[in-house]
Amino acid sequence: MKLPVYLYGHPVLRRKCADITPGYPELQKLIADMFETMYASEGVGLAAPQIGRNDRIVVIDADPVGEQFPECKGRKFTLINPEIEILDGEKVSRAEGCLSLPGLSENVARTEHIMLRWLDENLEPRQEEISGFLARIVQHECDHLEGKLYIDHISPIRKQLIKGKLNSIVAGRTACDYPVRYAPKKIK
Repeated sequence: MKLPVYLYGHPVLRRKCADITPGYPELQKLIADMFETMYASEGVGLAAPQIGRNDRIVVIDADPVGEQFPECKGRKFTLINPEIEILDGEKVSRAEGCLSLPGLSENVARTEHIMLRWLDENLEPRQEEISGFLARIVQHECDHLEGKLYIDHISPIRKQLIKGKLNSIVAGRTACDYPVRYAPKKIK
């Protein structure tokens, strides 16, 4: 089932997520719904807070960018309770966008070599060294589980320059090609 994507300004995007435990109700349905929502929104990753859930789960299908970034070719997986260890290497700045921040893109510096530990969709433990653009996707999505957005990694000057666009998202003045949920209106 396609679910609405929660947009910037909604409090769920700023909460640290809780671990998924064995016996989690309807886990496979949640995973399927997250993939369907991600595909319908034309994203390559989606974290549970983006659908209003406070759970440590991410879905990624990086294959659509595989022609440009070969390390992404054929890479589709579910990350449950992921942990990232930053490995050696300097940070590389690349443009990032986010389904929760439609119409925006900013350069973000990230280390592009990580060790990833996670549980897969069957709650089996996995571990892998990941590099390049795929490492960026993983870090971006895992940031959501900590209540962080990619704009938290940009300079205060850049944040000031995009403040009007951010305010437009919060105010519900943003057009999207996918179902969305705006931040609750504040009572004055």
